Amino acid sequence: MTSPAPQPEDARPAPPLRRRPGGRTARIRTQVLDAVRAELGEHGYDGLTVDAVAARAGVNRATVYRRWGDVGGLLADVLDAAGEDDWQPPDTGSLSGDLAALNHEIQASLTAHPPIVTALIAASFRSEKADRAQQRLWEDRYARCEIIVSRAIRRGELPPRIDARRLLISATAPLYHQLLLLRTPPDPRLPEHAARTAALAAFAGAFAEPPPTDAIGEPPPTDAMGEPLFAGDA
Repeated sequence: MTSPAPQPEDARPAPPLRRRPGGRTARIRTQVLDAVRAELGEHGYDGLTVDAVAARAGVNRATVYRRWGDVGGLLADVLDAAGEDDWQPPDTGSLSGDLAALNHEIQASLTAHPPIVTALIAASFRSEKADRAQQRLWEDRYARCEIIVSRAIRRGELPPRIDARRLLISATAPLYHQLLLLRTPPDPRLPEHAARTAALAAFAGAFAEPPPTDAIGEPPPTDAMGEPLFAGDA
């Protein structure tokens, strides 16, 4: 691509307007999304309305309708905004420690008051837009947490071929099961217990990826110790 010929200063087209971080657009978005969280925490999905959000945010309702469209659009933007942060999983120096610290964060978010996180999860079952945004957020969070497994592999705690997603789900699922499905009171021992159980399973090879297949699509033959046969002379 060639650059256009220089033009006199007053003849050049005006540069496109850029939205300044922290400008009016960003400020309105912050006000509206804060209002969504507050309304959702107080009234739940069924009590959430665009008009109530606009009134609470101090923003013209037409602005909210024009930008977000409906409640589903508001919820989707709240979830998308959550994925715009710079959060990284904790680094404690061990696999079980990292998983336990992660679980403590999850338990804190699921038991917070007002219950914003649990309300957003519940709303994702009622709104298609929120559901898609919730899936994007889960994918983002699990992708960021894969570094926990990478660090464990580098430290020699785990073998190289580990299914990080399966390990992370196994470590965190008990908290969601207990707090969201069974709705039991939070157990301060659960984060460490779930983390330790998943770490022990990982050490035992429960999340090992299958070995590469040979040319005809079958795993290479192994001996009684799991070592490949016909590997050639050392």
